Amino acid sequence: MAAAKLSPADSLSFCLAQLTAAAGEGLGGGKDTATNETPLGRALLALRTRHVKAAGGIERFRARGGLRPLLALLRRAAAAGPSPSQAGPGSAPSSVESAASSGPAPSLGPAPSAASSSTPSPPARLRKTLDLALSVLANCCTEGECRAEVRRLGGIIPLVTILQCVKTDSIQNRTARALGNLAMEPESCGDIHSAGAVPLLVEGLTACQDSQCRQSVVRALRNLADSPQHRLALAKQGAVRPLAELLAAAPDPAMTLALVRALLELSRGCSRACAEQLSLGGGLGPLVSLASHPKRAVREAAILILANLCAQGLVRPALGNAGGVEVLLGELRRRRGPSGASPASQQPLVRAVCLLCREAINRARLRDAGGLELLMGLLRDPRASAWHPRVVAALVGFFYDTGALGRLQALGLVPLLAGQLCGEAGDEEEEGREAASWDFPEERTPERAEAGSFQSLRSWLISEGYAADPGDISPDWSPERCPPPPEPASRASPSLGPTSLRTPRALRPPARSPAATAPEEPWGREGPALLLLSRFSQAPDPSGALVTGPALCGLLAYVTGAPGSPSPRALRILARLTCNPACLEAFVRSYGAALLRAWLVLGVAPDDWPALRSRPARRSQHQHRELGEMLLQNLTVQAESPFGVGALTHLLLSGSPEDRVACALTLPFICRKPSLWRRLLLDQGGLRLLLSALTRPAPHPLFLFFAADSLSCLQGLVSPTVNPALLPAIPLDLDPPSPCLYEPLLGPAPTPAPDLHFLLDSGLRLPAQRAASANASPFFRALLAGSFAEAHMDLVPLRGLSPSAAWPVLHHLHGCRGCGATLGPVPTPGQPLLGSEAEEALEAAGRFLLPGLEEELEEAVGRIHLGPQGGPESVGEVFRLGRPRLAAHCARWTLGLGQCPRKRALALVGLVEAAGDEAGPLTEAFLAVMMGVELGGEGPSRDG
Repeated sequence: MAAAKLSPADSLSFCLAQLTAAAGEGLGGGKDTATNETPLGRALLALRTRHVKAAGGIERFRARGGLRPLLALLRRAAAAGPSPSQAGPGSAPSSVESAASSGPAPSLGPAPSAASSSTPSPPARLRKTLDLALSVLANCCTEGECRAEVRRLGGIIPLVTILQCVKTDSIQNRTARALGNLAMEPESCGDIHSAGAVPLLVEGLTACQDSQCRQSVVRALRNLADSPQHRLALAKQGAVRPLAELLAAAPDPAMTLALVRALLELSRGCSRACAEQLSLGGGLGPLVSLASHPKRAVREAAILILANLCAQGLVRPALGNAGGVEVLLGELRRRRGPSGASPASQQPLVRAVCLLCREAINRARLRDAGGLELLMGLLRDPRASAWHPRVVAALVGFFYDTGALGRLQALGLVPLLAGQLCGEAGDEEEEGREAASWDFPEERTPERAEAGSFQSLRSWLISEGYAADPGDISPDWSPERCPPPPEPASRASPSLGPTSLRTPRALRPPARSPAATAPEEPWGREGPALLLLSRFSQAPDPSGALVTGPALCGLLAYVTGAPGSPSPRALRILARLTCNPACLEAFVRSYGAALLRAWLVLGVAPDDWPALRSRPARRSQHQHRELGEMLLQNLTVQAESPFGVGALTHLLLSGSPEDRVACALTLPFICRKPSLWRRLLLDQGGLRLLLSALTRPAPHPLFLFFAADSLSCLQGLVSPTVNPALLPAIPLDLDPPSPCLYEPLLGPAPTPAPDLHFLLDSGLRLPAQRAASANASPFFRALLAGSFAEAHMDLVPLRGLSPSAAWPVLHHLHGCRGCGATLGPVPTPGQPLLGSEAEEALEAAGRFLLPGLEEELEEAVGRIHLGPQGGPESVGEVFRLGRPRLAAHCARWTLGLGQCPRKRALALVGLVEAAGDEAGPLTEAFLAVMMGVELGGEGPSRDG
């Protein structure tokens, strides 16, 4: 088969030669009679259909210099077309300016006839040449290097000129397509804006009737919205309203997709002009309808446009009327579902829903559509912690909505707010003035004409220091309200700035004059949460929400941990709660009073127990202490009132077991009347009830700390002048030792000579005097002077006794008191006492009926383990010996008025662990110490 005949247009060289010739000689040329086409037309057609579309064809065309003659051809074509009206560089044509001056954007109407009447259509040959050349250029501009070279060769101005001069739909379509491709480069996008292409594109959007042309224009506008500045410029030049009007006209699916994509780009960081034009163009309703479009791209773009529009307060009421609230809530709920999208995709919807809470009409819709539950879900979600400050600020909008506040309280808002006080700041950006609530629209009044005399007066006032800015002075100012000028010395002082000058009250702006004299309350990140908590605290009975562990912990953590001075609103909330009689029982049940004392007065936070957490030094601890004492005094006033006495008596006698224990623990903190605390704690068994609860499961994480502090406070009430705290803190080496009476029997020449030896299991023989031993103990009297065989033996065995344990026994038998022998078997602090030689010696003293020795050994144990060298961990070890006198010593150590609160609590923890499930010995030890002092008795003997 014969090969197909090749035409000259199949050669790229031929096509480039035709382009170069046409660029230099003009757009004419002889017509080929066989094909009825010019060589230039054949070359452009071949470039478009074969050379440019081939693989690597665009790169070859650019590499061989095809762009320069192609752009030169377009310049000649633009020059050959009808001349546009004169306009400044970079400005819109006069026809576009006149059209734009009548409104925000030209309306969609039958504009082609007007365009054709004002601008004659080009000849058919020129139109075809432009069609082909623009198509080739648009295809080339799909490559990045071609876009850069077209910009370098100045190809943007000819395109804008063609867009202005040639109003044919096909030419407009290809020109808009080329500009849209060029706009993909940021530098080219700026040049297109500077060349004044936007008004021409907007005009073409309203004038053309071809769908493909409109889609190209819409795409060009979308690509031109590549930065906030360019988006604002597009909106100010009326590019948004025609898009909204086209969307409202229910176009075909392809056009709908192009429109929503363009509007999505234009609405990013939505400006006031964009929102106004989209609303005036009737685009809100169609966008809400498109939120349920079957095509995902259209649906998601419409939803994001609605979310972007929420940044403008002026459009939010209309958006709510169109059903936007329900749409955004539904989409956010779907994305937060189990199969929803990532948290990043929820961010614009969260922001939009929070902004919708700024208008009353939208808050009502949001509340009815289940938005409160959705916002609460966001606050509970730790993954949404970056949005928590924004959500809390949105909930402030429901400040006066009693029904919504009740619902939020029932959903658990208060503890979440308390947790927000010390949370991390979110990453959300600040909203501008235009996002403010439209319930109070900004008044825009035309500026008044100012007379020349007023301008002169204003200049003088600024020069004299009465005003720092021209805006500080109103034309309504009168000379009678002006004070005399400042002294010359103060005027000449270079150290005085504008803020230090005396400004007349009448000259200050209205927003400053009434409140300038009063200090402003700080409004930080925690401000919205505190405002809502303050609102809840003003209820008749806020105890159910605010007087709980999480709420009080959040407030106290903020008050004590704020980087600077805490907001006075937080202090007022705490004072309001403690002064409310309805909150008294809640403070008792929740251990709130004990928490206030521990955290504020003693400086022990829940995180500091049992291990102390490292934290920076608190310079304002004394202020916290004063605050805690003031709050406890408020509770004392409530507790000692007739209502409080009845409430506390009811709780202690008729409450649940948990409430009775909490009441007994709290009473020493809030009751100062002896008749009240004696009757409730001593006469009616409140103290015994508290002590018996120590060995049961703790109802609060800090229960043992609270209990130790409560018992110490009660001890101070029972005996405010006596301190049963510590065993005498006297070093042992300063005690004058008593003479040892047993030591003479141990020398090489004992005097008197021993008449008896005790044989230990280890084989050690210890000398002794029979008469002294028999007189010291009934046991040894029966053993050595009775009818037993040992009465006639010179070597008497003592079974089950080690040398260390036998040593103090022998000293005691021979009359030694205080010679130091009892200190030998006692281990050092930190060593266990159970199983030690001290325990063995105590058992031997009891077995041999030596109560004096028992007392001396217990005194030695107390001196070593409960003295200055001992710590709270030793208290439990001493209690484990099971000795009543030592248990009393442990109770005294724990209840010491000068004892560190942390050590006191740690000692109580050790006592509870040592007592195990048997609360009796521990209870009796504390009762013996406290009741014994209270009744005036000597109580358990004290080491001395």
